[in-house]
Amino acid sequence: MRLFQSAGIVFALVFIVLLEYYAFTAFRYAIRSIKPSYKLPLTIMFVTLMVAWFLVLLSFPVLRTADMNRSLKNVLVSFTMAFLIMKLMVGVFYLIDDIRRGLFYITSRFYNSDNLPAKVVSGMTRSDFLAQTGLWVSGILFGTMWYGTMNRYRYSVKKISLNFPNLPKAFKGMRMVQISDIHSGSFSDKNAVQRGIQKILDLKPDLIVFTGDIVNNVSDELTEYAPLFAQLNAPLGVYSILGNHDYGDYFQWDSLEAKTENLNRLKSMQSNMGWRLLLNEHVRLEKDGEHISLIGVENTSFKNRFKSYGNLNQAYSGAEQSPFKILLSHDPSHWDGEVNKKYRDIDLTLSGHTHGFQFGVEIPGFKWSPAQYMYKQWSGLYQEGQQYLYVNRGFGFLGYPGRVGMLPEITLIEFV
Repeated sequence: MRLFQSAGIVFALVFIVLLEYYAFTAFRYAIRSIKPSYKLPLTIMFVTLMVAWFLVLLSFPVLRTADMNRSLKNVLVSFTMAFLIMKLMVGVFYLIDDIRRGLFYITSRFYNSDNLPAKVVSGMTRSDFLAQTGLWVSGILFGTMWYGTMNRYRYSVKKISLNFPNLPKAFKGMRMVQISDIHSGSFSDKNAVQRGIQKILDLKPDLIVFTGDIVNNVSDELTEYAPLFAQLNAPLGVYSILGNHDYGDYFQWDSLEAKTENLNRLKSMQSNMGWRLLLNEHVRLEKDGEHISLIGVENTSFKNRFKSYGNLNQAYSGAEQSPFKILLSHDPSHWDGEVNKKYRDIDLTLSGHTHGFQFGVEIPGFKWSPAQYMYKQWSGLYQEGQQYLYVNRGFGFLGYPGRVGMLPEITLIEFV
């Protein structure tokens, strides 16, 4: 184990050294044409910036859980991630150029250069082209990442209409709002969050559901924002489930008892907010003498890196005869892993978890995000047979304090 850890540290150091080397090479290329008198102060500024970036990067494990001003933390995280992306892009293009030149050198050793025809170089060389392309791409991505920080509270309402033949007549026309992945530990602007809550209330939903991850790590993160979310109400109620972050698995606890106490407090806080937390159980929603079942499971994942606490068999038991069933399950991998194989009469599953990676492109007829390489279902509506899954892109944010192309989402589902 120690051997693997040591190898990992060595690899990380080599990786960082290469990034710094390519970043400095790109910087020298960028200032090659300016006056010599300006080069020294610019070089000092650049080196200072790189040192600051490196120090923040080293402090990331502490910064992630540090008790500090959230606005400052968001700035530091944005700065670090934006520069990391920029350096990676520069590194890719410069590495390609180094590989190209290396292959050219090796190939040339097998030929007598005196017998090769002379080449006249005109215009931009391949090295210059790759260098300029790397700088432009990295600069655009850096600007995009900073722009994305302005979108972290830019709540988008996604409206979809669904028609189910087996939905009881009394529930036709029902308006249900889904939110997910609040991650209250990342918030730093109560007024902005309040605007998002008002957007939900303005939709006048009959039912509100929350599909997990109300905090990043600890229940205290919710304290400041609990009164805001307590404003949410609907005639058929507000229901919630737990997500992978709600269990405190990513925090260093002094004892198992402290971790258990934290989870119990989080459950109590949701109850005090007027939310009904479903813990591997279901409830009957009744209207005009008819009913449907709302099933809620604790976090259930079919990805090895995430722990599972859910028991769908327990939650489902007793709902067999219900004419229509909605399942709340935080991780969308649960749908293919169990739901549409063993529970074919669950009509609609609602999930979150992926955040749409907080980065992607969505235009009519096309959507892309790095999330799709990890999750088959990662954003929006999916159908298999008569069953539907909707994956909400998340109300909050985690890690990167911003959103590019994947705005924070409030989903309105209308049953027609």
